[in-house]
Amino acid sequence: MNTRNLILFAGVAGLFVLTGFGWSWNLALSILNMALLSSIMAMGVNMQWGYAGLFNTGVMGFTALGGLAVVVTSARPVAEGWAAGGWTILFSLFLGAATIATAIFLYNRMPKGRPRALTVAAVLLVGLFVFRHFFDPAVAAVEAFNPATYGNIGGLGLPALVAWPVGGLLAAAAAWAIGKTALGLRSDYLAIATLGIAEIIIAVMKNEDWLARGVKNIIDLPRPWPVPYEVALQQNETFLGMAASWGFNPVTGSTITVKLLYAGLFTAVLVLVILLSELALKSPWGRMMRAIRDNEVSAAAMGKDVTRRHLQIFILGSAVIGIAGAMMTSMDGQLTPGTYNPLRYTFLIWVMVIVGGSGNNWGSLLGGMLIGWLWLIVEDLGPGLMGLITSGMADGWLKSHLIDSAQHMRLLTLGVVLLLVLRFSPRGLIPEK
Repeated sequence: MNTRNLILFAGVAGLFVLTGFGWSWNLALSILNMALLSSIMAMGVNMQWGYAGLFNTGVMGFTALGGLAVVVTSARPVAEGWAAGGWTILFSLFLGAATIATAIFLYNRMPKGRPRALTVAAVLLVGLFVFRHFFDPAVAAVEAFNPATYGNIGGLGLPALVAWPVGGLLAAAAAWAIGKTALGLRSDYLAIATLGIAEIIIAVMKNEDWLARGVKNIIDLPRPWPVPYEVALQQNETFLGMAASWGFNPVTGSTITVKLLYAGLFTAVLVLVILLSELALKSPWGRMMRAIRDNEVSAAAMGKDVTRRHLQIFILGSAVIGIAGAMMTSMDGQLTPGTYNPLRYTFLIWVMVIVGGSGNNWGSLLGGMLIGWLWLIVEDLGPGLMGLITSGMADGWLKSHLIDSAQHMRLLTLGVVLLLVLRFSPRGLIPEK
């Protein structure tokens, strides 16, 4: 890494330090943790776009699947929900999967023609009716149990750290299903398909209350080891003794301690992702992926299975995004499907990759940390800055309009930064070698 890159990283680190001294270390650490998670997502997108040229606009969907994995894996099971119809729901899902598998088997084995089409259609139609016959009453029974508090089947009650790789596996499974159908499309069609599928994932999470309570949200998810609860720290005699000897407020100190522990966990995962990504990129496999990205026809002529490699990198990148989504939900302690939107969880991640430098892992890291800081700090800076700008103006509709528009300043700032980078460094701040 050359001197210019080190200066860039030092400058971004300085922004977080200035935030700590200028505002509060609580705010600085909150922004740092979100920036670390966003950087991991940016690494996943960089694998797909920077390595292979796959334009995935469904980042939001894979992030949400990671969050869903935390609920399924680490939330406490609801015994009454399982007794009411949980096992029947699982049986119905098995029937649905078996129906689809049977239809695919018949489609591949039978010769083309009307008999094949009619047979596959009949299998799917009968399977749908059987599935709904068992599924609908079971869902109604589960959701009828104490819907204000539960109305779902809960999870497996496993440790939160187990949910992180499960989030990657769930996102990878979804990526495989999407890739098998969508990777044969042209790049612009692939972008439309992945965006639409991400919206479908969010719609299912919002409406299937039996799974994760839908828009009623799942709360009180367990924290990963070794992160304690703030209340537990404030009641710990050792911690209180440290607070007294160092002269800091126990409440503030407990919050900062928890955020520092989260930052340590996230940094460890980020370092592992960077290490594996760098080793992969510099290997013969990485050179092959870049050759496919630059010229698919030539790579295919050299005997490379382009579609298979595209599917491979699509799954890997989506798994990384799913892990980051699971980590984010563990940190929040709740799953709120209504908060997932394309601006925050798709296009902002793309801006990080573009600003940092597509095809360069260190560029994605720099872009994730820089844009992550900017996106959150402007939310605090905007109202104050707009109030300062309009302080000399007379009261009226213009002043009120400007103050009310301060919440949108982050969009303006992000657009300006993106335009500046594309104008003066079109390949990103740390371009690919």
